[in-house]
Amino acid sequence: MNETIQFLTEYGPLVLFAVVFVEQIGLPLPALPVLVAAGVLAGTGHVNLWIALGVTVSAALAADWIWFELGRRQGRRVLDVLCRIALEPDSCVRRTEDFFTKHGPHSLVAAKFIPGLSTIAPPLAGIVGLGVPFFLLYDGLGALIWAWSGLGIGYLFSDQIEQAVTYAEQVAPVATGAAIGALVLYIAHKAVSRRRQLRDVPRITVEELRGKLRTDEPPLLIDLRPRAGAEVEPGIPSAVLMSLDELIRRHHELPRHRDLVLYCGCPEDVTSAQGTILLHKRGFTRVWPLAGGIEAWRRHSGTGAGREYEAGPAVVVGMRV
Repeated sequence: MNETIQFLTEYGPLVLFAVVFVEQIGLPLPALPVLVAAGVLAGTGHVNLWIALGVTVSAALAADWIWFELGRRQGRRVLDVLCRIALEPDSCVRRTEDFFTKHGPHSLVAAKFIPGLSTIAPPLAGIVGLGVPFFLLYDGLGALIWAWSGLGIGYLFSDQIEQAVTYAEQVAPVATGAAIGALVLYIAHKAVSRRRQLRDVPRITVEELRGKLRTDEPPLLIDLRPRAGAEVEPGIPSAVLMSLDELIRRHHELPRHRDLVLYCGCPEDVTSAQGTILLHKRGFTRVWPLAGGIEAWRRHSGTGAGREYEAGPAVVVGMRV
């Protein structure tokens, strides 16, 4: 922290703008310690508090505006790019979209305080067609509250924070380093193990699915995409729209004597692969994720493949299709 304070004293608002912009654009550079340090400097008279607040809000809005415009112009492809760097891409897409769908534009106010949602909320707002004035209003309010939460802490408790940091630097560097190292190793191990497990799940290709759809007993198709995305971009005809949570909660309603094909719109089919694993654990043996998900289906449909399949609605007892 002392080094951060010295650095901010020397370079001021330019550094604050750069750090906040980089974090909000999606790179793993935490801005909160820099905000607190800037607040400390403001409390000791080295930095103007209102300039720091304006710079922070401007940087956050600039980064969010870029993602908002990309969401408007590129659609869900932007989310795929963002979620490829997440430890849990399925949760990255599903939970953040569900949260945004539930709370609407108001979620932009809280987005800065929720890991995973801060970077994804602006493109989501663009994808669902939120108007520019509403986006600027809610996102600006959220950026203002977030900026003040960091700057205000440093400003109000500048003396105590400096004393606490000095003490911590004297007695805790080794323990802190060891804890961070252990956490990094644990996260890396979990991420590698999880990705390997999901990657090894056997998949069904679009060609194989088309063949099964022409039989007397076609498979039951389950669309695991978030409801907001499924409403904007229709899925495979006759598919049942369910979230991953619904799939597990209502698995007893699914037919065990029939093939089940799960698909999603996320990178590496992670949601459908995860759903397949969870159903396998509950005794289902005829279930597969669709390789490439909805994008693979669309690519084949664009060249004529799959157009011959226009079956009626799937019927599952107790389910609304």
